[in-house]
Amino acid sequence: MKSLMTSPKTRPRIAVHKFSSCDGCQLAFLNLGEALLQLNEQVEILHFLEAGMSDVAAPVDIAFVEGSLSTPDEQERIRQVRANSRYLVSIGACATSGGLQALRNLDSSHDDWRDAIYARPEFIHTLKDVRPIAAEVRVDLELWGCPVSSAQVLAAVRALLFGVAPVDDRDRVCLECKRQQAVCVMVTQGVPCMGPVTRTGCGALCPRFGRDCYGCYGPSETAQTETLARRFAGLGLLTDAIARRFLLINSQAPAFLQTGRVFYRTSAEDQPVQHQPAGDQDD
Repeated sequence: MKSLMTSPKTRPRIAVHKFSSCDGCQLAFLNLGEALLQLNEQVEILHFLEAGMSDVAAPVDIAFVEGSLSTPDEQERIRQVRANSRYLVSIGACATSGGLQALRNLDSSHDDWRDAIYARPEFIHTLKDVRPIAAEVRVDLELWGCPVSSAQVLAAVRALLFGVAPVDDRDRVCLECKRQQAVCVMVTQGVPCMGPVTRTGCGALCPRFGRDCYGCYGPSETAQTETLARRFAGLGLLTDAIARRFLLINSQAPAFLQTGRVFYRTSAEDQPVQHQPAGDQDD
C-alpha cells in the first residue's frame, strides 16, 4: 500500500457518497469538529453533500460510501463510484451488511407491501433484495457500526493517507467490557446480550450503562452465534425474540443471518394455524 501523500502541492482527494441510509454515518465526519478542519488541510474533499460539496463523478483517491443498494439506480451509481476511486471504504451497517432495510430480504412480501402503500407502485423501482456494497463492487475496507464512530473514520483516513493498512478490530465487545471495567449484564443480571459475538468499536457503550449489546458493530471474528442463541433460550427468550436479536441491524452479515434464520423459521412454524370462519370457507 503506497502513501497518498506524494506531493506537498497536491492534496489527496476524498468523496463521501450516500446510498440507502439515514445519513447517520456521514455525521461521523461532521462530528469531528476541529479535527475535520485539520483534516481538510491535508486532503481535498470534492463530494460530500451533507457538508455542501457536490461533484458525484469526481475521480478521487478515497471514496467513503454510506448506505445499502436498494434500487437499480444505486446499483449503477456504485459501479461509477468504484471506477472513479482508488480506494473504496464502506462505512456503517447499511453499507457493510444491508442495514435495517435488508430486513425485507427475509420474506417474499415486498411487492405486496409496496402495492399496498403506494398509489402508483409501477413508479417504484427496487431491487429484489437489498445488498451491501461489497455484493456489487470490490471494497478495500469496511468500517462496521451503526453508526460508525468519528475515531474509526479519522483513523482510516490517516492510515490510507500514509500508506498504512488500517486496523480491522474484530475483538468482541466482551473484551472491551473488561478493558473498560464494565460489569457483565448477562452474568450479573441475566440479560441476553450480543456482546459475546459482536465486534467492538463502540467502546462497550451499552454495557457500561447497564444495558445489553444489540450487535450494532456486526459479528466478531469466529463468532459462536449458535452457542449464544442456545444461551438466550436458557435465559427464557422465545424463538422469535432470539431471531430478532440476530436479524436486526446487521441481518445480512453471514454469521448473524445463518443463526437468525434458523430461529426465524422455527418462530414461524410455532405460530398457530389461522382457520377461516365457517361462512368464509370455499364451497
